Amino acid sequence: MEERKRFIEDWLASGGENIAALCRLYQISRKTGYKWLERFRQGGWPALEDRSHAAQTQPRRIAETLERRVVEARRRHPSWGPKKLRAWLGRREPETFWPAASTIGEALKRAGLVSKRRRTRRLAAEPNPLREPQRANELWTIDYKGQFRTGDGALCYPLTVVDAHSRYLLGCEAHQRPCRQETQPSLEQLFLERGLPERIRSDNGSPFASTGAGRLSRLSVWWLKLGIVPERIEPRKPQQNGRHERLHRTLKAETTRPPAANRGRQQKRFDHFRKEYNEQRPHEALGQQPPQTAYQQAGRSYPRKLEDPQYPGHWERRRVRSDGSVKFRGRTRFLGEALAGELTGWVEADEDIWQIWFGPVELAIFDASVGAIWPLGKTVSGPRGGR
Repeated sequence: MEERKRFIEDWLASGGENIAALCRLYQISRKTGYKWLERFRQGGWPALEDRSHAAQTQPRRIAETLERRVVEARRRHPSWGPKKLRAWLGRREPETFWPAASTIGEALKRAGLVSKRRRTRRLAAEPNPLREPQRANELWTIDYKGQFRTGDGALCYPLTVVDAHSRYLLGCEAHQRPCRQETQPSLEQLFLERGLPERIRSDNGSPFASTGAGRLSRLSVWWLKLGIVPERIEPRKPQQNGRHERLHRTLKAETTRPPAANRGRQQKRFDHFRKEYNEQRPHEALGQQPPQTAYQQAGRSYPRKLEDPQYPGHWERRRVRSDGSVKFRGRTRFLGEALAGELTGWVEADEDIWQIWFGPVELAIFDASVGAIWPLGKTVSGPRGGR
């Protein structure tokens, strides 16, 4: 302000001449010099004060009453973005003209309810060999969210199961540890209530997979006997189950910060979250409709009795012993503890080369010439034939 005043005073002292030289002296452009002179002519010394740069009109500003309701809805659902809030408010009050999601976003910023996101560099997408589901119950996804401690110090491992097509959260259970003894009863209850899916996608950790033959665990062997095909993401590529990972972020934000006093109360939070997630929370991939609008019961029901896998008539069959070993052509070899008591199928692919199967899953290669069982991917003495 002092510089502007001195500029005007020097201009008045010069008799209003040689403005270009005066601008060079003050190291400003002639356009700026003329701007300050014009302001002084119109309003005197007060006109040299800084002016507000705010827009004269704000077409994206919404009415205060609507803005208050948007802010109230956001505080009620702190993890919902502008699109979900607009869809949810529109269903509750269809007679109200709700502004665009971008306008709602501006209102949330003014209320201090939006934190600036960190910019991250996008990586090139990896080729995904996993099939995209086209209907409900074609694919379920399952995972244990990372553990945390409840208020009493006990560990809690949330098991989540989602229908990949409809995004319906089928189950969210607070377990003491991620093991088959807790996972299988929860899944059995879901199968009884919802029916059987065609496939279940998981990571490669316990209890969903193992390092044994076919990477089968006792849990995935049970799935196969139910006619459910295990589908696994590639190691160290959680983005192949990205929808499930995104769910876990929302679950953590809304139910575990802070955690409940104990596992029982934490389960009540999970139950409330699942109901709201399925019945109210808009989902962008579903046209801002909640998942329950796209989900329906599975057509296959849970069987009363599990049957052995069926194999073609020309295949040989061998039942795995309780210690995981199997006897074939006079030789006993270890196949895997997860398959204890199960019926395997053996088909000759080439001379002395046999493929070993459990249901639709190829487990290993048996080389009769040396009496060795080779995991898939290892080189054997002869070429492999077709199935």
